[in-house]
Amino acid sequence: MTEKLPPSIERYFSGKNTGDFAAAASAFSESASVKDEGQSHEGRAAIRAWMEETSRKYRDTAEIQDVAMDGAAVQVTALVSGTFPGSPVPLRFKFTLDGSRIGRLEIAS
Repeated sequence: MTEKLPPSIERYFSGKNTGDFAAAASAFSESASVKDEGQSHEGRAAIRAWMEETSRKYRDTAEIQDVAMDGAAVQVTALVSGTFPGSPVPLRFKFTLDGSRIGRLEIAS
């Protein structure tokens, strides 16, 4: 890892990896959005539901490989493993911070 993650992004990955979805969701602002697999999820409750569903479906965990920061923009490259074809795969997590919380997350290959 090249840079230290902001606390909210650390909380997202830690909570998601351990199944503590309340902690992971608390990393997002109330009006945050997530774009993943061509779908958007708006608001903290919808984001938590998305995390729970993807965890049930894929049993995924992410191992952080690299971090690049530019102001409020943080890009994390992680090796994601789970019960999906081609596992593990490197994915890019593009975060935009809203103060100390995550305002937007976009996940892409």
